[in-house]
This record gives sequence, structure tokens and C-alpha cells, in this order.
Amino acid sequence: MGVIGTQRILESEPSPGLFERIGRFLAEQRLSPEPAHYTFAYHVMSDPEGPLARAVETLTDGGVRLSRKDIVSLGGEAVAGPTVELVAPAPARNTAPEEEQPNPAALIDRAKEHVDDFADTVRAIHVETRGFGRDIAASAAAIRRQGAVEGMDEIARLTGAMLDRVRQAEARLEAATRETEALRSALDEARDSARHDPLTELANRRAFDEAYAALVPGTAVVVAVCDIDYFKRINDRFGHAVGDRVLKAISQTLVAECEGHLVARVGGEEFAILFVGIALEEACAIVERARAAIAARRLRLRATDAFIGAITISAGLTCATGAEQQEEALARADAALYAAKHAGRNRVDIAP
Repeated sequence: MGVIGTQRILESEPSPGLFERIGRFLAEQRLSPEPAHYTFAYHVMSDPEGPLARAVETLTDGGVRLSRKDIVSLGGEAVAGPTVELVAPAPARNTAPEEEQPNPAALIDRAKEHVDDFADTVRAIHVETRGFGRDIAASAAAIRRQGAVEGMDEIARLTGAMLDRVRQAEARLEAATRETEALRSALDEARDSARHDPLTELANRRAFDEAYAALVPGTAVVVAVCDIDYFKRINDRFGHAVGDRVLKAISQTLVAECEGHLVARVGGEEFAILFVGIALEEACAIVERARAAIAARRLRLRATDAFIGAITISAGLTCATGAEQQEEALARADAALYAAKHAGRNRVDIAP
């Protein structure tokens, strides 16, 4: 049913009664008033005794709503409701990673929609189950009235009807199960995406917060905060595409040098590292090696092969415990970071 078909229907000026029936149908089935949905509803309501209307009546028996699959299987078009793109979008800008996360409200809408569809299927199966009971009772009555031999035709008819219902119920349950599994997989993927920075593929601030919150009270940890020196100049001079490459390169070095410890991107050019199970001196030595490795890298422009220039980071570290508020620990690490900046950058300082 394309746009032209929709236009012809709209031009045919249905009667007010038909309009009302179409409106009720859309409302009962919770379908948005899209042209595709209106066209489907028109074909159903304009010929109430036709094969399409009868098929819809069978599917909706017992108050069950049509699913998108039902509409498509009957030759209509189903317009999707609010959804979220689960494939991570291209990062908008390297200075605002928080804006790149999936929209939780849209994801919840999609989850609710799938739950509604599954609930509809379960209700339909309950309706079929009640129908089985009626048919079995009818079969028993037929046997009593006509005897085992004389009632065989009626019993065969009722049994065939029951088997058809069983097959339909099984098919709908199987489809609903597949949709539920697909939703579970999509939610797992979205949950994972919501805890990772799409540009650098590092953990993000949310993942860092959760990891800190999960610490056993009393656990000794070291928190480090690192910041790229003069990063704004790189963006301003070479553009955000080059800035993205710099962020990725520094992320790779931090992960390599801090292997076994959580490295997260918590701001535009700011990173946080959570060290568990090692002393402050050892954590400081690891961050110092990362700082030296980053300073030793020589990144080039792809277009001209010219050097971008020296890229350095500054860092601040502090000791903390799992019982301490995360913000307090980060505040001390930030203070040490700014001390390193004021002392000339490209260095690591420890909070007193």
C-alpha cells in the first residue's frame, strides 16, 4: 500500500460512520494515525465481511491487539514507534562524549512495546486455552448424545479445530519468544554501549562511577586523573578529526601502560584511572611511564605527513578507600592535576 493508494483512499471521502470506525480501530489497536496505518484500517473497516476483516477478527479475538508482524503478514505496513538506534552513532564532537550515549527514554519505550506484544501473545494463548476447554466439553457432550461411533464426525471436526488453535498459539508464542530474545540481546548491547565511550572505546564516566561504587568498603585504591596539555590548540589548529586521532592514540597508550586497571574517558580530553591492589608509588610509576610513552609518540597528519607536534599529558594521583566518597577522591586528584599544570605541564603530581 503506497502513497498513491493512500491518496486514492483519502480522495474517496468515506462516510462519517466509516471514519469513526477507522478511528476506533486505530485507537483500539494503539496504532498511530500514519497514512500506512489509516490505509490498513480503511481496508479492514470498509469491507467488514471481507477476508481481511475476518483475518483481523480472528487475530484479535479475546481483546488481543494486532502486532506489527500481524499487520505486515496481512499485507499492510507497520510504522515503528519511538526506538533507539542501537549501533553506536559517529561521535558528534570530541569535546562532549556525554552527548553520544543512547537515549534511555527511547530504549525504555522500545522495551515496553516488546513487553506489551509479549503480554498480548500470552493473553491470546489464555483465550485459546479457554476455547480448548469449550471444545473438549462439546466433544464429550457429542459422545454422550450420539454414542462413540455416531459422534465421530463431530469429534473429528472439533479436534481439528483444536489442533489448528494449538498450531496458531505455538506459532505466536515462538514469534514472541524470538522477539523477546532479540530484545534481550539489544538491551545487553545498549547497556554495554552506555558504559563505553564510542570514540575511544574506553569505559566512560558512568562505568568509572559504577566500578568505584562496587568497591568493598575499606579497599585501598589509587585514583589518577590525566588531562591532555593544550588540547584546545590541537582542535583549533588542525580540526576535530585530528583531535579525535589524538584522543584515540592517547587512549591506546594509557590502556597499554595501565594494563589490568580501569581507564575511563570522563571528559573531552580528561581520563581517570582506578588502581586497585597496588600502592601509591607503584601506581605513580605506571602513570609516569604512560606520560613518557605519550610524550615520545610522534603523530603525523594523514594528508601531508607533517608532524602534529609534541603531545603531552599532565596527571594527578591520590590514595582513597572504598568507604570514601568518590567525589572527594576525584577532587584531590584534580587538585594534584592542576598543580602539575601550574608547574609546567607534562608531569605527574601526587596529592598531599
